[in-house]
Amino acid sequence: MSTSGTTPSTTSSDAHPRFAEALRELGLDVEVRRFPDATRTAVEAAAAIGCELSQIVKSLIFEADGVPVLVLMDGSSRVDVERVRAELGAGEVKRAGADLVRETTGYAIGGVPPFGHRTKTRVLADRGLLGHTTVWAAAGTPHTVFPLDPGSLVELAGGTLVDVRERTA
Repeated sequence: MSTSGTTPSTTSSDAHPRFAEALRELGLDVEVRRFPDATRTAVEAAAAIGCELSQIVKSLIFEADGVPVLVLMDGSSRVDVERVRAELGAGEVKRAGADLVRETTGYAIGGVPPFGHRTKTRVLADRGLLGHTTVWAAAGTPHTVFPLDPGSLVELAGGTLVDVRERTA
């Protein structure tokens, strides 16, 4: 039985070069784990790391009246687009397409980190992220993640704490 599918390697050079540079600029020394299998979805990432789904940080790009906005959400929750629209005072909010995500952040969907993006965007961070001592986010590729305390992550991302998760019945 092979365990190579779940055994991570750990060097900061595993991070996407742009994200590794952002870490250096911030003076942030974090463990970047690289997995042989993609951790493109929150479910895949949580399984590979061995953490709760809610400890995964999803970095999602939306378009608010055509302007890119980053929403940081825990892996077990969904973004309520109407709550994002109300928070921003926007007329229309929708998920950004893959081209806009890459153009805005410099990363592909499934590997977008919470900071270290190509362009500065407004960042909304769901308050639910603060319910953990450690959260895990993408390190610029679908194969890499890094841990950080959620308060620092939100601060480094320049995020505003908001309540934008879908309410469960």
